[in-house]
Amino acid sequence: MDTPRTLWRAPLLWRAAQLLARGVVGLLGRLEVTGDVPAELRHGPLILAANHISPFDPVVLAAACRSRGVAPRIMATGGLFRAPVVGPLMRHAGHIRVDRGTSAVHQSLDNAAAAVAGGSVVLLYPEGRIGLDPGMWPERGKTGAARLAFASGAPVVPVAQWGSHEVLPYRTPRGMLGGLARAIARRPVIRVHFGAPVALGDVPPGGSGAARRATDRIIDAITDNLAPLRPDEPDRPRHVDPGRPLDTSRSRHRRPPGD
Repeated sequence: MDTPRTLWRAPLLWRAAQLLARGVVGLLGRLEVTGDVPAELRHGPLILAANHISPFDPVVLAAACRSRGVAPRIMATGGLFRAPVVGPLMRHAGHIRVDRGTSAVHQSLDNAAAAVAGGSVVLLYPEGRIGLDPGMWPERGKTGAARLAFASGAPVVPVAQWGSHEVLPYRTPRGMLGGLARAIARRPVIRVHFGAPVALGDVPPGGSGAARRATDRIIDAITDNLAPLRPDEPDRPRHVDPGRPLDTSRSRHRRPPGD
């Protein structure tokens, strides 16, 4: 007789933190959430793949996910888990540590695959860093999101966001207080859109270059969903962060939507 599988459920601490995030975002900006996550996927297994534009992104996405009834486990840099107070809270909330640039980075993908297999929603940034493209469009992605999709069989929902870069500067905590003060005064519009699941069924997992093809498709989906969020900023953002470096080495040519 098969034993029913026990699915992971977000701890009360994380659900409370999402509620707090909604209040913080409401204080610092005007959150607009569009699109949705299919009801049958909200409790997993599911992969959310978002563009990364600011240190404020995790707070924005926590708030946006709450509005759609989703409590994701976030793949976050190992530095947060090493912090005295934040680290234990991150572990208790079920988030997944990523030690970039070390041999342990592969373990994070295994941990994420196990989390998805256990019924979790996992949120990650396919770019692997805050993007440095001059136009703030999604960069060429790392293949982790695609490999996680292949390993778990879970659908990938693209999440596009715009506006969080007007709240916290790239070099936070340097300049953080000034950024927060300006945000409270201006309350910029922060937009998040949940797109349709990315079609990856025609990409054979074991095929040559499959991870790269799937990654490009995920990044293209995020880009297509981002474009309507910034219709009056098609090339460069109006808000310029002087502390944010520019790097074109991973910039991608934006294809016309639907191609």
